[in-house]
Amino acid sequence: MKGMTLIVKTIARLISGLIFLYGIYIVLHGHLTPGGGFAGGIIIAGAFVLLILSEGSKKASSEIKKQRASVGESSGIFIFWLLAMLGLFTGSLFFLNLLPKGKAYHLFSAGIIPLCNIGIGLEVGAALFAIFITLAVLKTGEKK
Repeated sequence: MKGMTLIVKTIARLISGLIFLYGIYIVLHGHLTPGGGFAGGIIIAGAFVLLILSEGSKKASSEIKKQRASVGESSGIFIFWLLAMLGLFTGSLFFLNLLPKGKAYHLFSAGIIPLCNIGIGLEVGAALFAIFITLAVLKTGEKK
């Protein structure tokens, strides 16, 4: 696939940054508003998918390495696992909240939940992006 027109490419580059920032907002405010790691990860992956769709799959597969998506996915799983095991490492319970809870309805009010949302968002976004890249490469018939 060659890609879209110059207008579509330009608008996609502008809009994808805003979509990415909105996804980060959803991940970070998941304990206060509807959303969280899964929804934010889907939105973040959507920003990258938009860029790939506008630029074309050949350029996307040559510039973006699949290993980066794999590292992002593994990092997200490791962050979530580490937060879950943190309580056991300190001699307490599994998934024990070790951080102070703070004031209700404030950004830093939920202990480890926002950190778990970051791990989940990173894993979901990278996994969905890796799936899309794989399907785009299979569609074009490239062998890498």
